[in-house]
Amino acid sequence: MNGLMLVARREIMTQLRTKGFVIGLLITAVLVAAVSFAPKVLGGEDSYTLGTVNSQQLPLQAAAPDTKFEWRQFPDENAATQAVVDGDVDAVLVNGTKVLTDGQVDGELGVLLQSVNREVKLGAAGVSIPPLQMQSVGADTRYESARTGIAVVLVLVLFMLIIGQVMMVAMGVVEEKGSRIVEILLSTVRPWQLLGGKIVGLGTLGLINMVTILVVGLGSAMASGIATDFPPGIPGLVAAVLVWFVLGYLFFAALAAAFGSLVSRQEEVGSVLTPLTMLIMIAYLVAFYATNDPTGTLATVVSYIPPFSSMVMPVRMAATEVPLWEVAVSMGAMLLAVPVVLAFGAKIYERAVLRTGARLKLGDVLRAK
Repeated sequence: MNGLMLVARREIMTQLRTKGFVIGLLITAVLVAAVSFAPKVLGGEDSYTLGTVNSQQLPLQAAAPDTKFEWRQFPDENAATQAVVDGDVDAVLVNGTKVLTDGQVDGELGVLLQSVNREVKLGAAGVSIPPLQMQSVGADTRYESARTGIAVVLVLVLFMLIIGQVMMVAMGVVEEKGSRIVEILLSTVRPWQLLGGKIVGLGTLGLINMVTILVVGLGSAMASGIATDFPPGIPGLVAAVLVWFVLGYLFFAALAAAFGSLVSRQEEVGSVLTPLTMLIMIAYLVAFYATNDPTGTLATVVSYIPPFSSMVMPVRMAATEVPLWEVAVSMGAMLLAVPVVLAFGAKIYERAVLRTGARLKLGDVLRAK
């Protein structure tokens, strides 16, 4: 175990000392912050279309001069309800006592309606005024757009980090094999320690990137006000994403090291990793599909199957409410699969990493003793 940690420390320190890693981390943080602030900066002037039924228009413009308000009048509550469901208006004030909305009313609009209504009625009556009753007349879609946005960002981040770190593992294995440095390293540590140290070290760097993205993203979202639209349970989702990233990385990294040990030249890495990259791409495509249909049969079934579950399940968790037992079953299957793949990868690596020259065939390596 000491050998494994020494190799992991070497991988981490080597990368941390490079300008590329530091600059890349800074660029990532800036881009994530820019994406979080983009809706606020590029969103333009806020505008709302409101309706009334047996009610006077509230003087919202005076309270929010930078926001545009358009008012429409409806003959009865049924007509107003249909307009809300059809999306023709954002909210309708009925009888001066309640507000019809489709799902939860926009946070800023809700505050404006309540405060201005209270001021108007206090000025007229001088007594305590009950708050407006908010009544949803459509499906509760208050977090739908936020969930979809989080899921889309999440699948892109998982895909880029996993495939990036996996490629680094394979390139590192080939570089050490081609330069024959691996022969020197294996004189002091065992093959499984060298392989494990490389996977742990490069995985730690990937985890640093993931944590940076999550921290900067959430911090920027809170600073820009976007976080007010986030669904509850974000801390739990963040923790789950980190766990799923680690599991997915371990699975794919073990295969990348095994396939990488079959060749001795950097030019051959791309071709030998083709089956693995195709596997990652399939997981990515299904996960991206799940952002729009997280409860569909395809997304649900694939979210139980390793290694696809490492991308699909966290995306489903972001896009919709997933029962805890489904998450437990999916994670349990992945926890069983990872050790098996690690053992397989270590076996291939140990048998192939010292055999330089022409590209080795996987079948020949498996049959070798």
